[in-house]
Amino acid sequence: MSEMTVNQSKRRFLVTMTSAVGGVAAVGAAIPFVGSMLPSARALAAGAPVEVDLSKIEPGMLLTVEWRGKPVWIASRTPEMLALLDKHDDRLTDPNSEAAGQQPDYCKNATRSIKPEYMVVVGICTHLGCSPTYRKEIGPADLGVDWPGGWFCPCHGSRFDLAARVFSGSPAPTNLVVPPHKYLSESKVLIGEDQAA
Repeated sequence: MSEMTVNQSKRRFLVTMTSAVGGVAAVGAAIPFVGSMLPSARALAAGAPVEVDLSKIEPGMLLTVEWRGKPVWIASRTPEMLALLDKHDDRLTDPNSEAAGQQPDYCKNATRSIKPEYMVVVGICTHLGCSPTYRKEIGPADLGVDWPGGWFCPCHGSRFDLAARVFSGSPAPTNLVVPPHKYLSESKVLIGEDQAA
């Protein structure tokens, strides 16, 4: 009878220890698995607002930053560039930026911007997702004498002016998208957060 008691005790001990070791192993295996389902620091950062220092952009130049995995362009427009914006409204598909969702309400104006001298726009063509090139020069031979400067999409020929508004006859159906943004100071802009926020 004492042998039965000893065997029962050993059995309970072995079952308890095996369960404990198995539980620790299960938790050890589950931690990396559950951790792999959480977004990485890079993925979290990709959706986070991006702060940009504008003091390094010279007039007429373009700066590209990444926000949510997309290129965002910040063009520093000169007074001469701004003066050309209202000269070709009759050649644009949506000169008054009336299409919904193309820009925040605070950028629904002639320059499609908070500060006229800075154009903040997502650098993806609204036709098939190519990335247009910045062509600020006026009347180049390959784009024609009536080209006022802007963006040209080499994939299918869509043309956008310096306010990122699409020219009529382009394959792109709408203007380039202006992302939510706000100015933190005279020389800093935060892309990805609305001005009202």
